[in-house]
Amino acid sequence: MTSSVAGSAPRSTTARTTTGRSVASGVLVGLGVAGFVDETVFHQLLHWHHFYDKSTPEAGLVSDGLFHVGSWVAVVAGLFLFADLRRRDTWAAGPWCGGLLVGLGGFQLYDGIVQHKLLQLHQIRYGVDITPYDVVWNLLAVLLLAAGVAVLVRSRRRA
Repeated sequence: MTSSVAGSAPRSTTARTTTGRSVASGVLVGLGVAGFVDETVFHQLLHWHHFYDKSTPEAGLVSDGLFHVGSWVAVVAGLFLFADLRRRDTWAAGPWCGGLLVGLGGFQLYDGIVQHKLLQLHQIRYGVDITPYDVVWNLLAVLLLAAGVAVLVRSRRRA
């Protein structure tokens, strides 16, 4: 006989759901933080590019602002989910950290391949050979993703 309350999911389903919510929270925070770091360091401090560089500088600034808002929406959504998990005492540290790394690496790889190369919205830098920048950018993304997947796999094996 199972120990589930009438109308509630069996324990294994509930554990999967709360683990999945921990991963989702980590991914959202990771995506948002990666976007925030990109926006702050490369757009504002170094002035290397804007989110959208195929128009006027003013349009570039507006695109940066919208990108910044989107990044913070992801962080806030992830933290609301995190707070709910903590309130319910169902937060799982390993899956959350794995999700965070996947979000960081996923953003970076998406930015490096889709935005930089496929859509050509902007490059990392202009007026220099961008090959070393591209290699480092995408290699760091793959390393973050691999670390996140490794943490998620390890967390799953422990559970």
